[in-house]
Amino acid sequence: MGEQRGIVTRFAPRDPTNVAEGADYLTLRDYKPANASKARIALVGTYAPRQCGIATFSTDLREKVREFEPDTEVDVYALEDSSHDLDYRDIATTIAWDDPESYRLAAAAIDASGVDAVWLQHEYGIFGGLDGEMVLDFVDRLATPLIVTLHTVLVDPSVRQKAIIEHLARRASKVMVMSRHARDLLAEKYGVAHDRIALIEHGAPERPFARQEEFKERLGLSGKTVLMTFGLLGPGKGLEHVIEALPAIVGEHPEVVYRIVGKTHPNLIARDGEAYREKLQQLANDLGMSRHIEWDDRFLETEELLDQLEGCDIYLTPYPNMQQSTSGTLSYAVALGKPVVSTPYIHARELLAEDVGALVEPNDPAAIADAVNELLDDPDRLGAMGRRAYRRGQRTVWPRFAAAAAALVREVVPSREPTRAALRRPNPAAVFALSDGTGVLQHSLGPVPDRRHGYCLDDNARALMLTMRMERSDQTDAAALTYASFIQHSWNEERGIFRNFMRFDRSWCEDAGSDDANGRAIWALGDCYARAQDPALRQWARRLYDTALPHMEAIDSPRALAFMVMGALGVLEQDPEHGASRDLIRRSCDMFCRLVEESRRPDRTWFEMMLAYDNPRLSEALIAAGMALDRFRWVEIGLDTLEWLAEHQYAAEGHFRPVGSDSLGRSDLPPLPFDQQPLEALAAIEASSAAWRASGDDLWFDRARRAYDWFFGANDRGVALADPATGRCRDGLTPQGANENCGAESILAFHLSYHSMLALSRHAADETGDTALAETVKGFAPGLAHT
Repeated sequence: MGEQRGIVTRFAPRDPTNVAEGADYLTLRDYKPANASKARIALVGTYAPRQCGIATFSTDLREKVREFEPDTEVDVYALEDSSHDLDYRDIATTIAWDDPESYRLAAAAIDASGVDAVWLQHEYGIFGGLDGEMVLDFVDRLATPLIVTLHTVLVDPSVRQKAIIEHLARRASKVMVMSRHARDLLAEKYGVAHDRIALIEHGAPERPFARQEEFKERLGLSGKTVLMTFGLLGPGKGLEHVIEALPAIVGEHPEVVYRIVGKTHPNLIARDGEAYREKLQQLANDLGMSRHIEWDDRFLETEELLDQLEGCDIYLTPYPNMQQSTSGTLSYAVALGKPVVSTPYIHARELLAEDVGALVEPNDPAAIADAVNELLDDPDRLGAMGRRAYRRGQRTVWPRFAAAAAALVREVVPSREPTRAALRRPNPAAVFALSDGTGVLQHSLGPVPDRRHGYCLDDNARALMLTMRMERSDQTDAAALTYASFIQHSWNEERGIFRNFMRFDRSWCEDAGSDDANGRAIWALGDCYARAQDPALRQWARRLYDTALPHMEAIDSPRALAFMVMGALGVLEQDPEHGASRDLIRRSCDMFCRLVEESRRPDRTWFEMMLAYDNPRLSEALIAAGMALDRFRWVEIGLDTLEWLAEHQYAAEGHFRPVGSDSLGRSDLPPLPFDQQPLEALAAIEASSAAWRASGDDLWFDRARRAYDWFFGANDRGVALADPATGRCRDGLTPQGANENCGAESILAFHLSYHSMLALSRHAADETGDTALAETVKGFAPGLAHT
């Protein structure tokens, strides 16, 4: 590396394993190339050896994807109940289901692990909090694309239950369900778009057909007609209705044995012991059916369960709850070609349609007896139903399920090919399309300006700053005067403060704007004074700056002060002895330094106890002011804080990940990743540029470049937000991808980012003697080395 430039020598790298050979500075890892044939997911849910249906599903999901889709790797994050002492094998870690801190740590570990996607299994009862609400903070912390499998979609949810599903759907890239009914219900009742719902039926085993006599012999049941139900016992299974139907069945088919396989649900055991099982056994005894029932009080491993299923003639699911959308054992039975008698709950209605099984009314023992006897009385119909079931089940066998699962993962995994965005000048038409004779409009619907929300000082200040950097033309000069006029009109002389929001009819929404809006106005005026080529415009900016600045002394908002510092630095470029600007800079930067010392913690080198918006501007103001006024301590603190912030703004894979707007008002770390705003990328570029000029450390050039690449797909969703050809920029990155609206803040941030990267590239090419950096500049901005 060439000789360090600037006034500050950077620190030793914090992670020696992340440093290029022979280098003496910290380097970010290259972006992870996307590979359509390889993917790694984090599977979150209950998991074996825990004994519940979702644990079985999660375990099957991992094992079958491993078996049939070996290019998809699965790390397991198992929800753990401390009341169960379980020996988990071959998993990443456990998550204490009722501990918020455990969820937070797991989310951080998942994002740091570099997995391509998270696949979360959702059922209200497996997560902590009321209705399992702890899952919400967990998913909010995930930057990685999220797939959510909903094992229950309620027709009549409570307000809280509905809000939880809606929140999960907003955070998920895809929502998977296992029934058409659940898919349609999600769209109609919960408002989830159809294109974000994936329907993958519950997977099932692939075994030969019609081997029941072989497996009856293994079970000691030769010569018997075997009915079977499997699952964790509880009042919601409806088993008492089958027992009540047995006298009528046995009366016609005395060789019938009803096998009830499965242990009592652990939660029921903890509360009531074996009272429910004993109640069923007493019912059987009272009806004289005890010798026709076999009890297997165990939770069977999958292979033994399948063996027992193969040994039955009819499988029964007499569930009274008609909203049950998934039954794994029903899927297994159908795939093995077993005739089924079932109540018409959601999954049964779909899977057993077209005479794949027989449906009976719930809570009706007589209906169960009639259906079973009709099948046993007609062996041809019984055999034909089994063959239809087997054919139907082949659509859900594990190889097909695993292929669909792997395809779903590939669909949500972003393509993050190494991105080195060329510096193409954005088409200024996008800025002018949002502008009229009043100023630049705030918002848009897609690319169409939305007049309902009018104008704001913040955007017009940014727009004036942009015109100071654009190639000069009649159109640019006219636009600059329009934006300047808006700023002038926003000055409320009576109150000595700038207004911010204006309606489309040009009436003001307020008499006084926010501190931040006033700070941006001062910044734009100082910038205009420093850069305007029209002397008259420069004089206007200086007059209004001098008029407004004395009224800003009461402002103590750190960001507003940082904006004003940047404006004051612009004034000092033209008038180095401007006393009021120097006083503002000294007062503000001394305050910044005090804030850092007051807020400093072993794990925090920052100005506040939280991260909000435009965070890099605080560090940038210190660095730029320190360079201008030869205050090296300011520079050092600015670089320290910006280095600390960078640790929270770049992903493990190396791409830029700004602090999301969801983090506003929250003090916890790491910050929430969404929604990501273009303004944050601009701030990171300009602060990194200031750090590069001060320290000469090429790491800052690299960080600025990565923040610029964020606009073009080097981000958490692999989608381009900006288009130089049109000049548009979409309004941010959400968990589902890009916000399609193209408002003023986003478009201006993109255009200003281009000009900042252009200036940095030119400066680097002019100033550096480092041949490696020169090559980097040429590769990033071809043809700019001597522009």
